[in-house]
Amino acid sequence: MVEKAGEGISFVIKMKSSRAYSSPQDLQSILALLNIARPVEQLTDYPNNVDLHELLQSAAAQANTRLWFEDEQPSGYALVDEYNNLLFDCLPGQLDALGDEIIEWGLSCLNSGATSLDATDREGDTTRIAFLEKHGFVRTPTETISMRRDLDKPIPNPVLPAGFTIRPVKGEEEVEALAELHRHAFGTDHVTAEVRRTWMRVPEYDPALDLVAVAPDGTFAAYCMCSISREQNQTTGDLAGRTDPVATHPHYQKLGLARALLCTGLRLLKERDMKAAVLGTGGDNIAMQNTARSAGFYISHKKIWFEKTVK
Repeated sequence: MVEKAGEGISFVIKMKSSRAYSSPQDLQSILALLNIARPVEQLTDYPNNVDLHELLQSAAAQANTRLWFEDEQPSGYALVDEYNNLLFDCLPGQLDALGDEIIEWGLSCLNSGATSLDATDREGDTTRIAFLEKHGFVRTPTETISMRRDLDKPIPNPVLPAGFTIRPVKGEEEVEALAELHRHAFGTDHVTAEVRRTWMRVPEYDPALDLVAVAPDGTFAAYCMCSISREQNQTTGDLAGRTDPVATHPHYQKLGLARALLCTGLRLLKERDMKAAVLGTGGDNIAMQNTARSAGFYISHKKIWFEKTVK
């Protein structure tokens, strides 16, 4: 900040700058920015502090992240993930000032052959939705559903088919099997052993909450990766843990494994003094939504998706 004076009038020039992500300290700057930029009820929205710890372990994600500063203090950031999703937050009142640069950065980070830059916002967030529409983003039918379960209500007993067991993951020695299970469950190649490993290396990862359902022959049939972010809970004042992602191998679907894992996770979270559990799933994943409802979850809010077509 530079103060100028002339003819009895003083005014302040604020120094603005931006640069690419360069060090772990930048992650801390982004996490601090989130706490100021977002309303409290949106602090757990994707990407939250746990998500950013996971994402920014990747050199590719670091290369696609940019920070903006005002008087050397962070005023905004933007990140494009491997799926060409634009993730961004700005200090209140900064969105219009930084908007053009954020979109320009997002477009510059698109993967080769990408046909659109995608973004998401909470349903009803009129300011950010108007910003996206102003910059040529169009709403798509895709939605992400956030669900919540209060832990003061009775938790059903986990019910497993004969011969199946639920146990915590043993450690990184099992990442290959876990990643393979995820790929089969979701029909995707995106989650590799290395990606699964990054999930297990975030600071608040608790191996006792990373649950797997094992078939009688020892095969991994399903998993539910529960977690607690004490840092996030302290900021929001909401003692909530997560019970996602949840994945079931196609060979073992419709056996009640996902519900049994959820119920086990709920009990573990309650033992750790959590007051609620939350999870996210796709708007078109009706089976997961029904399973979550059967374990006592309800829809808390939705996020809607937009895309900006590129030539």
